[in-house]
Amino acid sequence: MATVSGSQPNTGSQTCRWWIFLKDLPKKAKNKVVDVAGKANKLGRDEPRRIIHCLKVGLAITLVSLLYFVPHLYKIFRESGIWAVLTVILVSEFTVGGTLGRGLNRTFATLLGGALGVGVERLAAIFGDIGQPIILGLFVMILNAVVTFVRFFPEMKARYDYGLIILMLTFSMVSVSGYRDEEALTLAYERVLTIIVGCIIALLVCIFICPVWVGEDFQRLIAANLEKLGCFLEGFSSAYCRVAGDAQINVDQSFPQGYKSVLTSKNSEETMANLARWEPGHGRFLFRHPWKQYLKVGTLARECSYKIEILSRHLASDIQAPQEIRGEIQESCREMTRESGKALKKLAEAIRTMSQPTSIDFHIENSKAAAKNLVDLWEDITTTLDDTTLLEIIPVAAVASTVMDIVICSERIFEAVKELASLAHFKSIDPILTQEEP
Repeated sequence: MATVSGSQPNTGSQTCRWWIFLKDLPKKAKNKVVDVAGKANKLGRDEPRRIIHCLKVGLAITLVSLLYFVPHLYKIFRESGIWAVLTVILVSEFTVGGTLGRGLNRTFATLLGGALGVGVERLAAIFGDIGQPIILGLFVMILNAVVTFVRFFPEMKARYDYGLIILMLTFSMVSVSGYRDEEALTLAYERVLTIIVGCIIALLVCIFICPVWVGEDFQRLIAANLEKLGCFLEGFSSAYCRVAGDAQINVDQSFPQGYKSVLTSKNSEETMANLARWEPGHGRFLFRHPWKQYLKVGTLARECSYKIEILSRHLASDIQAPQEIRGEIQESCREMTRESGKALKKLAEAIRTMSQPTSIDFHIENSKAAAKNLVDLWEDITTTLDDTTLLEIIPVAAVASTVMDIVICSERIFEAVKELASLAHFKSIDPILTQEEP
């Protein structure tokens, strides 16, 4: 009896907890729905093209479903029409380059895999009932092993990995299934045909209905990265390198954060460049557009951002050095960062508008002249000061050295953009109409 009565409070407690849970369930469900709806709304507002892409995928699947819905088409493709639906789902990507890359990979890999499968099956049949499975197994092992090894090559994995997988899949299905089922080859032919139809429909919808060109996004990314670096350098020039009396002016820590995204942009740039190479010529992006040169500009921008990362750490540091020496060095640093920042921002605008980078030499030469003046100043300082004072100005010298490295990076970026403008045939602008910034 004691045991039974002792379990009654626990039973009542569990019942109470269940009642509270059921009572709060509608409120929690409502909050969850509101939260998901808010995230979906934000997702659509941040990138409206995502909504259009969803509608395009739905339209493409509906169109390819006509192979089943229309009686005359169903008589041609029969049950193999479902492969067209699967193909549209698998190859539909957000961008034209992504869809075209997956579509062409799947189409040619299916054709090649099917042809190889039929050829190997016919070849194996020559060796009779005993030798046929041995030959088939041997070819299946060799081809799949070779293709798997090819996938390890970085160039192949970046552009053709999906196609290589489809090649192995199609070859294995055709060659192996054809051994037991004579109708398998006919089904394979029908499936190849429907896969091609699915790819064509997906490509047509992607290209001709509100296309999203990854090449344009890639160009904007490179331009935005250069502009972020330029904004940082101009902000650094006006804030850190200014001296007021004996005190360092406080710096607003909000401006230097933009450059941090440049540090981690390598994967995005390489992915976008690979996809852009699949896209056909459109607008000012001609066939065989120099996407590799954009990657070179992006690489140089990251190198510059690494220098800027080092420079930004000096923002919060308390540099102790003689006021007169610190002021002279900082004035040269201010000139270098200001001119380099202006040059990078103009280079970003040149890439964004696909125009020749004019009036930028002026800023590059000014920054180099300031760097030369700083070198001369440093030589004078090292010959006149004692060792104790030299130790005090080492932090200032470290800042100056980093700024000089940034000047070198800016010049290299300028040369890379000039080469890009030549390769991509950027439009020329009358230098007389270009106004210099004060």
